[in-house]
Amino acid sequence: MPGGSGGDGERLGVLGVDIGGTKVALRAEEFAAGPAEGARAGKARVATGSGVRAYERVLTWPGGGVEADVAALADAVGALRAESRLRFAAVGVAMPGTTGPTGRVVVWPGRPSWAGLPFDETLRGLFPGSRTAWADDGDLAALAEARHVGAQDVVYLGVGTGVGGGVVLGGRPLPAPGRGSPEVGHLVVDVDGPRCDCGRHGCLQAVASGPATLRRAGAARGGEVGFAELRDGLEQDRPWAHDAVRPAGTALAAAVVSLGELLDPAVAVLGGGFAAGLPGFVDLVGREVLRLARPGRPAPAVRAAALGGLSSLHGAVALARDLAAPR
Repeated sequence: MPGGSGGDGERLGVLGVDIGGTKVALRAEEFAAGPAEGARAGKARVATGSGVRAYERVLTWPGGGVEADVAALADAVGALRAESRLRFAAVGVAMPGTTGPTGRVVVWPGRPSWAGLPFDETLRGLFPGSRTAWADDGDLAALAEARHVGAQDVVYLGVGTGVGGGVVLGGRPLPAPGRGSPEVGHLVVDVDGPRCDCGRHGCLQAVASGPATLRRAGAARGGEVGFAELRDGLEQDRPWAHDAVRPAGTALAAAVVSLGELLDPAVAVLGGGFAAGLPGFVDLVGREVLRLARPGRPAPAVRAAALGGLSSLHGAVALARDLAAPR
């Protein structure tokens, strides 16, 4: 399938779609860069890194419920298709909501109106004639980071408003697109720990998420603390800031060590905006992993996410390329 072109001057390509609670990022890529492509790309932003011409677009959800969301997404896809003149052989989608075995959205706190949406059917309607697949955004972030560092076995932990993550084994997301996701943020790391939004006590995200860490910072300092204040407190070596951050680092390290015992990955990648913005945080987790590791059982190497906030989008493109590969 790689190479060739569609009718009316269209060229073959793939599309990655990263669906979020407030916006959607889209990235269309050709199978290979043409020999003398022009610079015109309409309203889409054109990226040309790594010898592959890509077209990117961002959609902010319009409001008005799921029907308005799907219509806006269809418009954005149509505009990107027209501007790039690409015919999408395959489409990969990063989807944070929970879908059931029939392909219907079960729950998505970020967009509650999507509950009940037949997601599989919706994708087929948006992309007729294209192979489509979706996976959890954390799973696809793991896939993109694994391929970026050239590792076959990787666990990814994204720290932000919650704690998400994914697992790649043998170069493939675990368990598989459309079959759910490893809920890394709901690993229990402290049975007597704080209550999680899921109703259980001691989940990783109840200890290590951004809001959980900021709550500890506020309690230690005696007043509300924002992210910028916490970052500045770490840079200024304030005890209250270190006291707030240390439990998050230890909890994440416990999760990494436990995943290492179960899956034996070579690398644990730490991403997400909260983790990326705190000075020394990745190093803290790495030190705690070494401290908690079992003698004779090497712990995964801890690395910062190389793709930052674009991990899920690039993972969606990677999923699309896998779909489009000759079988």
